[in-house]
Amino acid sequence: MRVLPIIGFLFVFLSCKQEPKQLTAQQIIDKTIETAGGEKYDAATIHFTFRDTKYSSHRKNGNYELTRTSTDSLGETRDVLTNSGFERFANGTKLILADSTATKYANSVNSVHYFVQLPFGLNDPAVNKELVGEAEINGKKYYEIKVTFSEEGGGVDHEDEYVYWINKDDFMMDYFAYKFYTDKGGIRFRKAYNPRMVNGIRFVDYENYKLEPWQSVDLKTVDELFDAEKLELLSKIKTEDISVEILENN
Repeated sequence: MRVLPIIGFLFVFLSCKQEPKQLTAQQIIDKTIETAGGEKYDAATIHFTFRDTKYSSHRKNGNYELTRTSTDSLGETRDVLTNSGFERFANGTKLILADSTATKYANSVNSVHYFVQLPFGLNDPAVNKELVGEAEINGKKYYEIKVTFSEEGGGVDHEDEYVYWINKDDFMMDYFAYKFYTDKGGIRFRKAYNPRMVNGIRFVDYENYKLEPWQSVDLKTVDELFDAEKLELLSKIKTEDISVEILENN
């Protein structure tokens, strides 16, 4: 008869041992980046068009060059952001800019590349990640990852807050929301659509939603407002003419 308690103990022990451990925010983001392209981001030249403006990024061995090129009746304007700083060229001639103006342009260039190449930027040194819960959207289960930024290295908008909804089954980033405080502030909620892999790197377009009033809204609850159809579709954000060249990382 003493065999039965032993068997029961072994059953409980094995059940506890096999129970999966809760992933950390860092592990979830690592898996999300790996699913979307992983190491390919760090050794690639990417070209795309966003709102009729051409962009390119070149990354290799920790060095990067992010560009934006636009053309109007006065000719071509080319912005270049690298590890060393920001430069603007008009028809091939380098312009002398005030520091405040250069910072504004640099942030604008970086912002477009950041959003287009999400989730890659979520492992930047200034990013603070926290698993704040789980949610269900349209019948699918998600991890909720809150992201804030350190003041050092976090840019002029380091006070902005983000929540990313990561699919628990495939680790795809299907939704994110952010609260910003510039230009009177607000909250935006973005739903990814039109996912496609281009030479091993995932890109999506977004439906961009807003809500009013926003000041007292907890960012974690915006998904519930979306499910309840209480958000207003503001725009659709499309990335076009994407090309990716994977480089040898040596």
